[in-house]
Amino acid sequence: MTTAQPRASAAAVEPRGFWASYADWWRATPGSAVYLLVVFPLAMTAVGVLASVFWAGVGMLILVIGLPVVVASLFVARGFGAADRFLLRLTGLPGIAEPEWTSDRPDQTGFWRVLTRPLRNARYWLSLVHGMIVSPVLSTISFALTVAWLSVGLGGLTYWFWGLFLPRGDAGEWGRYVSDAVPWLFGGWSSWAVEVVLYLAAGILFTITMPWVLGGLARAHHAVAQGMLGRWPSDDLAAEARAEAMARTAAVRAEDAALRRLERDIHDGPQQRLVRLQLDLAALERRAEAGDPDAAAALAREAQVHAKAALDELRALSSGVAPPLLQDRGLVAALGALAAASAVPVNADLDPAIETQVGPEVARAAYFVVAELLTNVAKHSGATGVTLKAAMRPGAHAMLDVWVVDNGRGGAHVAPGHGLVGLEGRVQGLRGHLVVDSPLGGPTTVGVHLPASVQA
Repeated sequence: MTTAQPRASAAAVEPRGFWASYADWWRATPGSAVYLLVVFPLAMTAVGVLASVFWAGVGMLILVIGLPVVVASLFVARGFGAADRFLLRLTGLPGIAEPEWTSDRPDQTGFWRVLTRPLRNARYWLSLVHGMIVSPVLSTISFALTVAWLSVGLGGLTYWFWGLFLPRGDAGEWGRYVSDAVPWLFGGWSSWAVEVVLYLAAGILFTITMPWVLGGLARAHHAVAQGMLGRWPSDDLAAEARAEAMARTAAVRAEDAALRRLERDIHDGPQQRLVRLQLDLAALERRAEAGDPDAAAALAREAQVHAKAALDELRALSSGVAPPLLQDRGLVAALGALAAASAVPVNADLDPAIETQVGPEVARAAYFVVAELLTNVAKHSGATGVTLKAAMRPGAHAMLDVWVVDNGRGGAHVAPGHGLVGLEGRVQGLRGHLVVDSPLGGPTTVGVHLPASVQA
């Protein structure tokens, strides 16, 4: 009994599954019909425009203008492909993702390289082939079948009404010839009755099969568009490689800017103090040789002040290169120390989980970014309070979220020449992103989102 019952229930569910599936096909039929009827004029327009522009460009390749015309035809083909993908939404089938249209690296510039970029991308050529050859052929076949199924299905079911208004001559009464050919089936029937029955039978047959036929044609268009106009796995790899190249470029630029700033700070700070210290020591030597102990003592005290100031500045600069607290005690302790040392009171909310989940490169970047943000708050915002929050965002790819919120005057933005540009470059170098929300009047919210670790 225990084994027979599941079989019986499965057999009972099977008809419901079929009718539910058939109902789903019917629900998609109106959209599929509209798409199949509309895509035909779109395909005919595409083949006319693309063939004219492309072959005109090919014919003028001997001239300078021919190459831009060919490139223009590729862009037009891309536009027609986008229109086809958009219309496919009417069918209720899954959307087709936009492919990658840029195969060059961001640093590959130049007029001719940018102009000929579509010529080196297979996606543009596939769009051209789709618009000039594949789509017109497929659309013609699907349009003919769609019109046939709609006309026979709907016309056959209603022939009993609109057939009354047709002229009834000898040539039009083809039902009489059918009854004469098969007297065993229609013997004694009038020509009108035979026509109504046959049209009705054809209408019922075509109406029953209409969801499958129109749905199948729509799926054929969708499969072709997915293969020729949609996104490939290689597109994701290309986008990933391009993002890696952009991240490396941003990291190099950020590090270059940091080194230049460090060089400038050393030149303007400790170097000047050490030069002054050298002069003081030389003067001290002269005073000692001249037998003026009071002046020598004063110079010694002044030299000591300059030496201490130079040492303090060197310590401050070295914290921007390799902060000992971050290396010895971790990110939570380092961020807590930054909050405690800030000139503006900071309310710190630090998730202890970041200590074990964040890699050293990301921890170092987060420390520098928070240090720079707190310095900016103290210098420019006029704030009286800051909130610092750092926490892990769970998920397949763990992220470190850091928020710095102050109640200052606002108006901060990422623009060339501003300190936030360097921070954005440092964050992008680790495949993260920086978000700034700072309306006039405040508050200013800066969010830094970094991957928990950097893959080699």
